[in-house]
Amino acid sequence: MADKQLKSSERYVEAIGRRKTSTARVRIIPGTKASFIINGREVKDYFKTEESRRLIQGPLVGGVITGKPAIKWSVEVHVMGGGIHSQAEAVRHGLARALILSNTELRAKLKPLGYLKRDARAKERRKFGLKKARKAPQWSKR
Repeated sequence: MADKQLKSSERYVEAIGRRKTSTARVRIIPGTKASFIINGREVKDYFKTEESRRLIQGPLVGGVITGKPAIKWSVEVHVMGGGIHSQAEAVRHGLARALILSNTELRAKLKPLGYLKRDARAKERRKFGLKKARKAPQWSKR
């Protein structure tokens, strides 16, 4: 990736995060007030469990942005596909990528935490003649 810093003329940084069949388009806007909107709803309305909310805020909170004057980020996310947990991991991936596009120095802190990995594991499709993806019908000699 090219060394790109967020210029004052740019309004927002956009990145895409993916997990299984979920895709999240994340926009971060530097400002004075912090907010987190997902599909037009607040985080607490969209992700009901505390675990999911903690998961998506990992790149922002997880000791990554300490040491510098805190920039309040306004985060807007459009997420689709998959289940709730898969969507939360896609949001985390997109948020980490957007933070790196805004400040390349964060890459060294986010990479060891595993926030930049694209976890491509997905359900394998069912094949013709099999009961499931790999399970074959019981073999009979006669």
